[in-house]
Amino acid sequence: MLLTMKRTWRNAGLVLFAAALLGGTLFGNRIFALDDEARDDLRLYTELVAVAQEHYGAEVSYSDLVYASIQGMLRTLDPHTTFLPPRAYSGMRERQQSSFYGLGILVGLRNGQLTVITPIEGTPASRVGMRAGDVISLIEGEPTDTMSVDEAVDKLKGPKGTEVHITIVRRGMSEPIDMDVTRAEIPQNSVRLAYMLTGDVGYIQISDFNRSTGEEVAQALKKLKDAGMKRLLLDLRNNGGGLLDQAILVSDQFLPEDAKIVETRGRTRDSFQVYRSTNRYAELDMPVVVLVNRGTASAAEILSGAIQDHDVGVVVGTPTWGKGLVQTVYNLSYGAGLALTTAKYYTPSGRLIQRDYSSFYDYYNYDPLAAADDGTGGKPEVDRGEVFYTDTGRKVYGGGGITPDVEVEQSEIPEFAQYLLARNAYFDYAVEMSNKKPVEDRDWQPPADLIEHFEDWVVREGVADRRQVDEGFADAATRDFAKLQIHAELFNAAWGQEARHQVLSAGDQQIQEGLVQLSAAGELLAARAKLEAEGKLGRVDRGVPAADEADRRIAAPSDRSSG
Repeated sequence: MLLTMKRTWRNAGLVLFAAALLGGTLFGNRIFALDDEARDDLRLYTELVAVAQEHYGAEVSYSDLVYASIQGMLRTLDPHTTFLPPRAYSGMRERQQSSFYGLGILVGLRNGQLTVITPIEGTPASRVGMRAGDVISLIEGEPTDTMSVDEAVDKLKGPKGTEVHITIVRRGMSEPIDMDVTRAEIPQNSVRLAYMLTGDVGYIQISDFNRSTGEEVAQALKKLKDAGMKRLLLDLRNNGGGLLDQAILVSDQFLPEDAKIVETRGRTRDSFQVYRSTNRYAELDMPVVVLVNRGTASAAEILSGAIQDHDVGVVVGTPTWGKGLVQTVYNLSYGAGLALTTAKYYTPSGRLIQRDYSSFYDYYNYDPLAAADDGTGGKPEVDRGEVFYTDTGRKVYGGGGITPDVEVEQSEIPEFAQYLLARNAYFDYAVEMSNKKPVEDRDWQPPADLIEHFEDWVVREGVADRRQVDEGFADAATRDFAKLQIHAELFNAAWGQEARHQVLSAGDQQIQEGLVQLSAAGELLAARAKLEAEGKLGRVDRGVPAADEADRRIAAPSDRSSG
């Protein structure tokens, strides 16, 4: 009798636990208004959890079983509906914020060591003299050699005004250096780079869409216009998306007034929304090239699709990921969250660019380049899906991602160059050279004997033996790659990430093609203006949805995410 009572109370507790966890603030008290069939299913579920926890051949907790079953349930929906345990949910919310409190350094693992890639100008790290290449060996006396980057970053963050004690090892210094650094507010910028790439060409790189992206882009555009920008390269490569409202705010800065930015359609009435541009920003009115690749997804596809459909820019690169699903994030009990797909989004021309996800494996492992190979080394014409038309009547394609107007692949890095890159040889060499004699002239160019000197360093440091070096550097492409990387890392040590990126852009085929296509972007803009003046502009967004669907301007809820 006692055993039966214990089981009854345990099962009742599981019912309440599962109901609260699965329902939480999403369903509230409606969990107890389920029909008999649903209530029976829930009772069976809790019985299964209880039996598994009690009789499984190893220790397993109730929460582990419930969390695993949630993940299994969500896999029957779509690839982007995601249950977020408390730690993951907290991390997601933090990433969407515009700032945090810390030291202000970009760090990464180099040869298994926690290494400063670059200190951010004006932050506590730069004020105490931290340098690119410094190895953080201890944080509060704890060795970092077994920490992941995320674990180390968590320890470096903390409340504003508090101190963190770190120990660094610097090349050329015989003893470690102890530092007490006071944490301060560090902007978590999504506009990672914004600078003048050439005399009149500005460059903006957006890494994701968080709560400050719209304002960051506005500030970056103003800064570059003040610096003389007449043309723009907008880099959305490897931008996985983020908040829908921020994608709309950024799009608003590139589109003519009252142009459709994106349309969402779902199962419920409030999921049907049309978002349009306003006149809150001054018209950009300059040639724009948008760079995209396989890592461009979701909110970044909304932006690139709107620019392409309205003919205010040329898209260059490789086909994007193809995520056309919008998630709404719900708070659950116990600090957990649920990113639930509530709608699909459509570009202004009507394109649904969500790829097929009937097979999760194929969805995440799809290689568009391999799929386009006919087995003979040739690249046959790919079935691009349904045809749509831009404002000026150009063809664009639905059925899976944004297809660039001009497709450009990046060249392969030579094998030995990859070997050295993986071992951080260019970075370490540049740090050592900078410590001996830093570069002080922005017009500096690599001397004729740079590669010979680097080869000797590689052998001396044991990165590779003399035979490997001689064979590897016999290839001109390897020598050119090494020269460019060392040049970039030396500039990074002297002037930071923008200087580094500007050097590397010379070897970036997509950026170089983007510069060429700025002329075509100017011609497209002129053609659009001519048709508009003649009253012949197509305006793809005039095919508005049914009259009972909402038409809102820049009113996307902040908890909706397209990425």
